[in-house]
Amino acid sequence: MHCRIRVKGHLDPCWQQSLEELHIMQEANSTSVLSGYLKDQAALYGMLLKIRSLNLSLLALETSEEPYEGTASPYI
Repeated sequence: MHCRIRVKGHLDPCWQQSLEELHIMQEANSTSVLSGYLKDQAALYGMLLKIRSLNLSLLALETSEEPYEGTASPYI
């Protein structure tokens, strides 16, 4: 499944290792979007647990079976 997770703040690129399945994109409004392909809902729940353990503020979550336009993912 393709997903987009918006969190509060700009994430430093060094966080990419912790979020290896998703790509970090910084937005102008002091938010970051994590986007890419996750295998299934279990992988999504695991990613949400990582976000929680990193004390990130979750702003939005979108999932789709189809890729989002502009999503940086090797599976598109």
